[in-house]
Amino acid sequence: MTLELRDIVVSRRGKSILNGVSVFPFKQGEFIALVGPNGAGKSTLLRALSQTLPYQGSAVLNGQDLAKMKQSLRSDLVGYLPQNLQSQTDLTVLESLLVAMHAGGGKRMQAAVQMTRFDALLSRFSIAHLTERPLSSLSGGQRQTVGLAQSLVRDPTLLLLDEPTAALDLAMQFRILSELQLLAREGRIVIAVLHDLSQAARWADRIVVLHEGCIHGQGSPGNMLTPDVLAEVYKISARVEHDSKGNLITAVDGLV
Repeated sequence: MTLELRDIVVSRRGKSILNGVSVFPFKQGEFIALVGPNGAGKSTLLRALSQTLPYQGSAVLNGQDLAKMKQSLRSDLVGYLPQNLQSQTDLTVLESLLVAMHAGGGKRMQAAVQMTRFDALLSRFSIAHLTERPLSSLSGGQRQTVGLAQSLVRDPTLLLLDEPTAALDLAMQFRILSELQLLAREGRIVIAVLHDLSQAARWADRIVVLHEGCIHGQGSPGNMLTPDVLAEVYKISARVEHDSKGNLITAVDGLV
């Protein structure tokens, strides 16, 4: 399974946001981090891939153009966690999973099978105790975790996540990122917008650097996170070093 992006262009109100974005094919089993400064086009690219934003060009998943797929099939194949989750609702956590399961049509499954899947996700993310709680009563971190469960409820092969560690404490950030890496290893393509470059370097297989609506570079964390790239893209003077366990870390010394 591969995902190919070919000349993705997005314009809004006459302003160009993405300018012909193309990437090397993303492959099954990969965890890809989209990084770049605010306004680089990261969230816009995810919204285009999730088909919630009009675009030109093509996004081809395993030989099929996502834009030309039946919505029901696309709903089965693509899971999307947006940056801003709906929280002002009286739906319970369990009800929100039911809504996610049936949104957009797609394959049907027996109620018992659904509940088995819900139970597995709630257990996986340690939120089974929240099952009957309304979303409006949850903390930001709890809502984010429930949102991740919603995006996985149909067992998609392509998982798109916009800042999945936002509002999470350090322990939950670690847990979610390790889960995303595992989800990729289970046979998915996982693409996440991340702002913490040290986290991106630790967990992602590939980093795609966006800058001013274009691909600045793509490759391994070691090749993409360099002082020169950080200076050019982020306008910072930074050191890229390894910690005592060999993990790549970035330290900002100033502006350029």
